Amino acid sequence: MNDTVVITFPYSRGEAEKIAGFLGADVVEYTPDIFGTIFAGRRRIIALMSMGIVVRKIAPLLEDKWTDPAVVVVSPDLRFAIPLLGGHHGANELAKELAGLGMQPVITTATESRGRDSVETIADRTGTDIVNRESTRQVNAALLNADVPVHAVQGPAIVIAGPDVSVLVKKGEYSVGIGCRKGIRSGEVVEAVRAALAENGIKETDVLVFATTTKKMGETGLVEAVGALSGNLIFLDDETINAQTGTGPSRASRIGLLGVAEPCALATSKRRELVMGKKVYGSVTVAIAH
Repeated sequence: MNDTVVITFPYSRGEAEKIAGFLGADVVEYTPDIFGTIFAGRRRIIALMSMGIVVRKIAPLLEDKWTDPAVVVVSPDLRFAIPLLGGHHGANELAKELAGLGMQPVITTATESRGRDSVETIADRTGTDIVNRESTRQVNAALLNADVPVHAVQGPAIVIAGPDVSVLVKKGEYSVGIGCRKGIRSGEVVEAVRAALAENGIKETDVLVFATTTKKMGETGLVEAVGALSGNLIFLDDETINAQTGTGPSRASRIGLLGVAEPCALATSKRRELVMGKKVYGSVTVAIAH
């Protein structure tokens, strides 16, 4: 099944086939329930019809801007391509692609309409993912008024970021939370992480980020281990860790924390779901979320 689909009425089939041929997309004919049928399974939807129809049909299906598909409405005369949903998440770029067929992209997102990048477009261009997605609202607002610096940090490194700093790391699906005893050696951490990943059938290249508490910032063995794994290590503050839900009991309560491995994995994951609850490997505790 193709990630891109064009929805059309029968009388516009010819125009839809033209769009599909240009994009390498599928064509499906409109039915009252077609959006509900394809919404979760496609990443890019082009609707060749009135915008009002599309708004009414997709409204009950919306869940999260980070997971909803990009939706572009194309006017029946093929003059305009209008990103309706997911402008920062593929719809703007899809509308620009359609300019190749002579359409006028109608971009309404604040940053792009003023010729400025958004955090999301920078992440897409650099092949990275945004760890702290809640930061994008503040950073994108700042981008409207001024040039926001972008700092490239080579690891192993420690970066402490505030709520108005977006953290972009290499693409991946899984977050690994790590807890360890004081004075841990890097080899112990590497061995524990690789064992946990292997037990869950996860490749090292599929890891988005490694995370732990700021209380472990002085553990050079942990920092070196994540560097050896070619990973990104994030240190989370107590407030962020203690705000997580869905974790089990932990001895970390003795130091004022809900836990370490599980809440750190959850806090930096995309879907906030534990794949593997905390598991102890010698002096290292590992949890995995996605």
